[in-house]
Amino acid sequence: MAYVLSSLADLDRAPHDALIDVRSPAEYAEDHIPGAFNLPVLDDAERARVGTIYSRENPFKARKIGAALVASNAARHLETALIDKDGGWRPLVYCWRGGQRSGSFTSILKQVGWRAQTIEGGYRTYRRLVVRELYETPFTAPVTLLGGNTGTAKTALLERLQARGVQVIDLEGLAHHRGSVFGARPGGQPSQKAFETALAQVIGGLDQSRPVVIEAESSKVSQCMVPPALWAAMKAAPRLEITAPLAARARYLVSAYSDIIDDPARLADTLDKLRPFHAAGQIDDWQALARAGDMQRLAAELMAAHYDPRYAKGHEAAQRAQEIQLGDLKDEDLDRAVDRIAGGLSRDGASGV
Repeated sequence: MAYVLSSLADLDRAPHDALIDVRSPAEYAEDHIPGAFNLPVLDDAERARVGTIYSRENPFKARKIGAALVASNAARHLETALIDKDGGWRPLVYCWRGGQRSGSFTSILKQVGWRAQTIEGGYRTYRRLVVRELYETPFTAPVTLLGGNTGTAKTALLERLQARGVQVIDLEGLAHHRGSVFGARPGGQPSQKAFETALAQVIGGLDQSRPVVIEAESSKVSQCMVPPALWAAMKAAPRLEITAPLAARARYLVSAYSDIIDDPARLADTLDKLRPFHAAGQIDDWQALARAGDMQRLAAELMAAHYDPRYAKGHEAAQRAQEIQLGDLKDEDLDRAVDRIAGGLSRDGASGV
């Protein structure tokens, strides 16, 4: 009997030792159930081939070829990835909709003697639960936004708040992007579906009666769209504005963006992306600072001439927010800010900060 998912939390209660996604590598890469590892019974090329034969030639021929490929790939997995599993192993298996691929692989695993089980409806069922969580369920937790100019250590504050037991949603972390021209991270962003899967896991684990702190973002973190219910809650939320001296912010950015600073070609390319917004001479001056290794001055000039003016223009709400002033952005300073933020949270958001 297939395992039935009626909520995202059901996976935590499933009696299994491993979660196996037997879809193709491309399907898995686009999105997968958290914690699943990929043992494809058809790779990308094989899946395309079988699908073409099914639609253009003969369904029976496609099923016969598909069955042979599944058997061959399953044998390879048994001899490699699964070779050390003992007789009591309990895998939970899924494909796109809980049909032939997962059913065939699970049958083979059962013949070995393992207590294998499929997920009813496969990934499609899980995806529907994610959509229900993000697009059909109101977001009712009281939200406090954490705003501030570039370099005010908002991500570090979120991490410290979470360690203190405060509920947070780190949208930039989930989107794997720092939300600016310089914000790309190695490996790129997740797909929209993968971003939503990660976000649904976080939201599903929240206590909706307690406050949640979220960094003030736009409705997109680079290419990842924030779902409407959460975005509506963010737009209506009270806001805390983090401020710090420009010199301290510049020092902080040199450390926080070390991955870009350590890659001169990437830094030069990113600076060139600012040419539509600034005079050629200004860009050339910034490129010269980068080549000279004067990173703190470069960071300070970028914030003063590019980021701060755009933040002021696009965040009028910051002028009405409660302000938390930071000094040198060292650990002690951040901890004091966390004390103020955590101490001021209430069911209705931020108060007494």
